[in-house]
Amino acid sequence: MDEGSLLTLAWVGIVGFSVFMYVLMDGFDLGIGILYPFARSEEDRDVMMNTVAPVWDFNETWLVLGGAGLFAAFPIAYAVVLPAMYLPLLVMLIALVFRGVAFELRFKARSSRHWWNTAFFLGSLLATVAQGVVLGAFIQGIHVEGRDFAGGMFDWLTPFSLFCGAALVAGYALLGATWLIWRTVGPLQDWCYRVARGLMIAVLVLIAAVSLWTPLIDADIAARWFSLPNILLLAPVPLMTAALAFALWRSLDEGREVLPFALSMSLFALSYLGLAVSLWPMLIPPSITVWQAAAPPETQVFLLIGMAFLIPAILLYTAYTYWVFRGKVTGSSGYH
Repeated sequence: MDEGSLLTLAWVGIVGFSVFMYVLMDGFDLGIGILYPFARSEEDRDVMMNTVAPVWDFNETWLVLGGAGLFAAFPIAYAVVLPAMYLPLLVMLIALVFRGVAFELRFKARSSRHWWNTAFFLGSLLATVAQGVVLGAFIQGIHVEGRDFAGGMFDWLTPFSLFCGAALVAGYALLGATWLIWRTVGPLQDWCYRVARGLMIAVLVLIAAVSLWTPLIDADIAARWFSLPNILLLAPVPLMTAALAFALWRSLDEGREVLPFALSMSLFALSYLGLAVSLWPMLIPPSITVWQAAAPPETQVFLLIGMAFLIPAILLYTAYTYWVFRGKVTGSSGYH
């Protein structure tokens, strides 16, 4: 493998890691927004929002980093994916803006607080659905001619992409519920235990449905998962998913606090791994590989120098912030 190939693999890792960190970090606070209108009281909603108040904004740093990395290291992919997914990505960004505004103004509002509650919920829900739709549309493939997007404005709108949107809503809600189990106490925590059980069942059903549907829409993916010897080599992925689900259910029954959140994130990690196995080495399914979409080696080296400092700095700052705000949250005193 030559130097250019190694550089490309490094950038695949950087962009993939950034997207994965965004899904985990912003996923649980979007999940809290999805659960928001179902909370038992306004006091509980105050606590739910306070659990992510110190961290929600820089969770989205990973989205910016992933997008910037894609633009810099894989410009062809950026130029194709953006026009193909323009509408759902626009909906996602607008929803994130409204959600951020609602987050800041809700605490200051009195008579209009219910409107900001609704904006926070709808912003979280629409952003999540849009991300799931983009994921589904990406998996089913993008029509490319040469190096340009050649499809229609609504190619992304299919039953499969909408189903992926619904699956991501359930997944983020599970992350949100297990985060609240870790960070809250009393009746709110008890409510989150009950909610998490139902969401876990829904997530497992949806994961299974997406996993079975995906090979049906792409013969290459079907061959990768169900041909010999691949079916034997990849069997640990669904088996580990089943084991994690069992462990998550047990942790909820036993009243664990940190473990359910860790296991929920692990379910996302395995799903992410399964997606990578299905699509590799395609960066724009079904026709453009990571090697074809990569920027020149000189560009990759120049940008990699900056990333060598930037990513550790973000990780250290993130770890420090979560360490500082590591306690439980109550309605009266916030973190303690």
